[in-house]
Amino acid sequence: MTATETMDQKHQEDLVRLRKLRLMDDAFFTKCFDGETACVKLVLQIILDKPDLDVVDVRTQVFVEHLLNRSVRLDVLATDSEGRKFNIEIQRADKGAGRKRARYNSSMMDVNLLEKGEDFDALPETFVIFLTENDVMGLGEAVYEIERCFVKSGKRFGDGSHIFYVNGSYRDDSPVGKLMHDFSCTDPSDMCYTVLADRARFFKESKEGNAIMSKILEDMRRQSYQEGIKAVALRMLESQKLSLEEISALSGLSLDEVKKLSETKTA
Repeated sequence: MTATETMDQKHQEDLVRLRKLRLMDDAFFTKCFDGETACVKLVLQIILDKPDLDVVDVRTQVFVEHLLNRSVRLDVLATDSEGRKFNIEIQRADKGAGRKRARYNSSMMDVNLLEKGEDFDALPETFVIFLTENDVMGLGEAVYEIERCFVKSGKRFGDGSHIFYVNGSYRDDSPVGKLMHDFSCTDPSDMCYTVLADRARFFKESKEGNAIMSKILEDMRRQSYQEGIKAVALRMLESQKLSLEEISALSGLSLDEVKKLSETKTA
């Protein structure tokens, strides 16, 4: 097979894979929502039941760094006209939607929202929203709203921090049911909400959108390949039969990369 034929085959494979992608798939979701205030506004208005909410800024794959401890990468970070901050996370695997992860995301948002010396009352309201493929809470509800409250009275504590879990398997004729239907659609023509259908259609059916997604899928392939190589190198390290230099030569990783893997393994 020639190089051109190989490229054509990969392109066709990408098109087949692209047709199967849904908004519930992380890579497709973040690309469709990147900078798209209309899409994010629709989702937030429905989930939070705030029809007047107006989104003014949207960023995807936002890296929030912690110099000493674990950093996080937020799928979507949005700001509304009142300065409130919204983190939307897509999570297909139940394990990745743990309650303490939601808590950590919330805390990491807070850490980066105050300037040095700024009063604590200047903290904006924050919302961490997990869109999960399954009903991870197991109670059959469409949306789970989690708030701090006074234990005895049940009255809300009112610290401005909010966590929501949205049941991606929920279906009915309500706005949330239709929204979750759209998030599971592979065909834009089957979607209920035009703004979501148009955005998905751009990437699935236009030449420009196909080119963008093909690049993303290629990057994902490359990342997956690199992760596989590193996994093999780790097994070599665990065997303790080869030197770092030999592992570097066999795996194709640089000596520095192998050394870092060795240090990680030791840690």
